[in-house]
Amino acid sequence: MVANRGEIAIRVFRACTELGIRTVAIYSEQDTGQMHRQKADEAYLIGRGLAPVQAYLHIPDIIKVAKENNVDAVHPGYGFLSERADFAQACQDAGVRFIGPSPEVVRKMGDKVEARAIAIAAGVPVVPGTDAPITSLHEAHEFSNTYGFPIIFKAAYGGGGRGMRVVHSYEELEENYTRAYSEALAAFGNGALFVEKFIEKPRHIEVQILGDQYGNILHLYERDCSIQRRHQKVVEIAPAAHLDPQLRTRLTGDSVKLAKQVGYENAGTVEFLVDRHGKHYFIEVNSRLQVEHTVTEEITDVDLVHAQIHVAEGRSLPDLGLRQENIRINGCAIQCRVTTEDPARSFQPDTGRIEVFRSGEGMGIRLDNASAFQGAVISPHYDSLLVKVIAHGKDHPTAATKMSRALAEFRVRGVKVRRHQAQPLAVALGRPCGQEARRPQAALAAPTGPGSPALVCVPPAARVPSSRLGGPSQTTPETSTEVSPTILL
Repeated sequence: MVANRGEIAIRVFRACTELGIRTVAIYSEQDTGQMHRQKADEAYLIGRGLAPVQAYLHIPDIIKVAKENNVDAVHPGYGFLSERADFAQACQDAGVRFIGPSPEVVRKMGDKVEARAIAIAAGVPVVPGTDAPITSLHEAHEFSNTYGFPIIFKAAYGGGGRGMRVVHSYEELEENYTRAYSEALAAFGNGALFVEKFIEKPRHIEVQILGDQYGNILHLYERDCSIQRRHQKVVEIAPAAHLDPQLRTRLTGDSVKLAKQVGYENAGTVEFLVDRHGKHYFIEVNSRLQVEHTVTEEITDVDLVHAQIHVAEGRSLPDLGLRQENIRINGCAIQCRVTTEDPARSFQPDTGRIEVFRSGEGMGIRLDNASAFQGAVISPHYDSLLVKVIAHGKDHPTAATKMSRALAEFRVRGVKVRRHQAQPLAVALGRPCGQEARRPQAALAAPTGPGSPALVCVPPAARVPSSRLGGPSQTTPETSTEVSPTILL
């Protein structure tokens, strides 16, 4: 059973079908017509009478469905309950396997302060920060007096950019503390925050790890997730372009070291910031499958969901043919997220019925989606992700060219979203592109100079308006009646 919805539920169902495993979906009252319900062998309503999101967070209902229908294992997907230790424990108590780390490891990794302490104990470098969640604005003042600005507030018990606020001066401190607390409380049910020194213009590099119950841990190399908007990843690249081989060795080595320190089992991601001097800092562990796991699968030819299921069955990594010396990088993969967000309304999600849908396909293109088809109803209740587009090529320029071509082919009508007429976009990864490189100013990481991450290159005649980059628009984008999706690139 997949305790989730949308594209990740379908991704897991497909893996189960390939392994000869029957699948069970759960769905809320608002999701009765969603595709993930149709893709499973069985489907059951949960959260009757509850709010749309709360239905997928109602542990008693989910466990009840699992027990009544003889479910052997539950995959949490990403988001919702995927990093909730109490859900992992509830599955264990009900005699249902949780496809992920043990409840104790989920708890430790979900508490960013404890995860930080574990990293320090493992000898992994961390960003200067508080040793425990702060309980008052006064503590934030004390931290800024010690380390100076900028600083960043982060939710102690969640991620995904929620509860995260950067502060550049004392004048901004109180307002951002209040907002971060409120966001964390609303998103995770706990407003606890911790404070770190903010590393300016870093690269955001994460390492995919995989472990089994026998103590075997390996890495599947890194992904560059530096292109972000509002601390949300929008483009992911594997492997990271122009990453110093010695730095790659340190990042992957520290990831495995940290995983062994905590006894990690199943799939997870260790995330780092890399500053302009090439120094790396641990920031968190995501004890689940990531949205961007696809690019790692493309370059390593390892099906991470298959591996998760097999590990949960009790098989060892060597039994699966997964040994570190056998993991090789094969080419480059890029993932872009096409969403139903309207740039004209500050990227607010849009809803409605899709009247026409035409995707970009072809050699080297993979599409992971759930609601991207003619007649699909885009709900206001859930994430605005429409489809993940993954391009794979022999090298970064080849993958970028395929991505640009695929994105240019997309056409969607019916959902009120808007796209600037600049298509195709050429994505240049540290190579000359013949046009001016525009860099998303809202990105968490976008350093200049050698080793910089992906640049978005737009023909000079049709540049991306800087309103998408956080500043006043220099050009007026055309509004098309043949509406295309927002291409977050």
